[in-house]
Amino acid sequence: MAELTPYICVADSRAAIEWYRAHLGAEVVVDPIVMDDGHVGHCELAVDGARWMMSDAFESAGVAPPDPGRGNAVTLHLTVTDVHALCRRVQDAGATVDRAPEDNPPIGRLAVFHDPFGHRWFLNQPLDEPVPEPVPESLPESLPEPD
Repeated sequence: MAELTPYICVADSRAAIEWYRAHLGAEVVVDPIVMDDGHVGHCELAVDGARWMMSDAFESAGVAPPDPGRGNAVTLHLTVTDVHALCRRVQDAGATVDRAPEDNPPIGRLAVFHDPFGHRWFLNQPLDEPVPEPVPESLPESLPEPD
């Protein structure tokens, strides 16, 4: 089984952990590993099973938080049950909302924000799916030829 898990960098993992817990409802699933110099070398968080890894900056390894002077190379996509409520909560907590909640079929109800640590998030709430047409119990013996 393959899995792709984002590994983000922030300037202050301790503050980010608290912000993500308080405002995204994240839980810490791997406690922070604190390096000899006091920086957080690794931790893992999750929101309803959607997991990501995080660390402080490590200049010697070329790991740095987002540069606010340029656009984001990556967007974190999070599926949620209530885009409006979560968007309001993160905005009240200092996030910059780039795209207010809106319905965008067939994608769903979505919103985009930047958290206080420079990461861009795409929130998605799937819309109720239309009821599919019933499938006939049997198919005709011959199907029409395509034109």
